[in-house]
Amino acid sequence: MKKLLVLTAIMITVSACSKKEVKNFILVEGGTFVNTKSNYYGKSVTIPSFYIGIYEVTQKEWIEVMGSNPSEFKGDNLPVEMVSWYDCVEYCNKRSIKEGLSPCYTIDKKKEDPNNDNENDDVKWTVTVNMGKNGYRLPTEAEWEYTAGGGQKSQSYTYSGSNDIDRVAWYWVNSGDKNLTGIWFWSTIEKNHCKTKPFGRKGSNELGLYDMSGNVREWCWDWLSNETDPKGRIWKGGGWIGGDFCCESSFRGNHQANGKGADQGFRVCRSK
Repeated sequence: MKKLLVLTAIMITVSACSKKEVKNFILVEGGTFVNTKSNYYGKSVTIPSFYIGIYEVTQKEWIEVMGSNPSEFKGDNLPVEMVSWYDCVEYCNKRSIKEGLSPCYTIDKKKEDPNNDNENDDVKWTVTVNMGKNGYRLPTEAEWEYTAGGGQKSQSYTYSGSNDIDRVAWYWVNSGDKNLTGIWFWSTIEKNHCKTKPFGRKGSNELGLYDMSGNVREWCWDWLSNETDPKGRIWKGGGWIGGDFCCESSFRGNHQANGKGADQGFRVCRSK
């Protein structure tokens, strides 16, 4: 009887751990891009399998690691925002250490990144990544877009999980007291009390991921440099304050790495 009780306890523990892992992350099966609307479709890009958070990093998760909450809109189940790219890579390393994992990032705060010529960025830490480590990190843009687009289960939706933006995303039209119409105006958005929403309230995409379109913009690892904007780190997915086009899985924006906003958050992943 004693052995049976011990075995039962072990089975319950294993089951609980499995449920916890499924609840927080999914294993994304790698491959080439199936989503025909992706920037990477038809190109020689293959994504290795990896784990990614089902939800954007919440304020509760942030506080547990960092000890404070920078967000404008407070709530344990709301996505953390008002975080810079530098804040996010620090979070990844600290969470990795806390959970006994190997940090992915090497952060040199004393050495100015020679590749960062953005005059608006007064931080310019030199940050390198080791993708072979098992700790938390930001997804690359290709990983993010592959996942948001449904991976190997993609139905080639415009937004992450649907062609109907209101089914899957919080954006400027529907993130307030009532649905807005007409042209985007900040004063209208402010009067409508538009803001972030608790995770998982909209529909998921083909892989079971939530809020990859809308709620908060999500930092990625990569740089984006073009002819019109200063060099910055890529963000994807759009946010509660943004237009519908920003929520398209293929849309890429960039922001100086030290930039922050009430619609700027992130999602973490781990290499397999």
